[in-house]
Amino acid sequence: MNATDVRISKPVDTNTYPSWLSAIAALVCMLILWQVIVSITQVPAFILPAPLAVVTTFISNFSLLAHHASITLMEILFGLLLGTLLGVTSAITLTLSTSARRWVLPLLVVTQSLPVFALAPLLTLWFGYGMGSKIVMATLIIYFPVTVATFDGLRHTSRAMIDLARTLDASPTATLLQIRLPSALPSISSGIRVATSVAPIGAVVGEWVGSSQGLGFVMLQANGRMQTDLMFAALLCLCLLAYTLYYLVNLMLDLALYWQRDSLSAARDIQ
Repeated sequence: MNATDVRISKPVDTNTYPSWLSAIAALVCMLILWQVIVSITQVPAFILPAPLAVVTTFISNFSLLAHHASITLMEILFGLLLGTLLGVTSAITLTLSTSARRWVLPLLVVTQSLPVFALAPLLTLWFGYGMGSKIVMATLIIYFPVTVATFDGLRHTSRAMIDLARTLDASPTATLLQIRLPSALPSISSGIRVATSVAPIGAVVGEWVGSSQGLGFVMLQANGRMQTDLMFAALLCLCLLAYTLYYLVNLMLDLALYWQRDSLSAARDIQ
């Protein structure tokens, strides 16, 4: 047998379906199960409307939902931007300062034990009923996962690379910008993905406590008027908004960290 006849067999990837197709299939199954439950139990529409009624309400109130969704989206985007900037800055401070780790890190952990609903009325009182209090609420929820992920990535920088930088007499700033931060980019991206998925919680909770616009306001008003189909339609709009935002952020992070994706693909090919 010649050497040229030898073929390296690779494992066949059975997961050939795109992720969005799997998500659609799961959604269709959930809707079918929902419709079956409504049909069998004959539950009143004001308690649990049928999926078709929710979709009809969503279409008929699309302009209303789109307007309030744009407000919620702005709150989420501003909160995501501020929370990411503050989280990365705080993680850098914790990494470079021993005193900050001793005093600030325990405070960060303690603040996460406070319920979101306990802070929302105070933020509304301090920042008003406008968009400001909702942005602050989203920022607070986003801040912690980004901080923890960035801090963990900065702490686990290769010791050999840091020793090499010290051997070359690199300044702490140069070591941070050229070694620590690039090495921590995968961890930072993971923190941003988590933050993107939880960001709508802060905005909607703030809108529940006190607001005159946003999807949370629509849900609250629909609940008070027993318009359950409109409340489910607003919830559907929020789910679509959150999923689209997460997909776009995940896509941008994958494009920015293309080298990480290529290295993972190479590792799977070797296996």
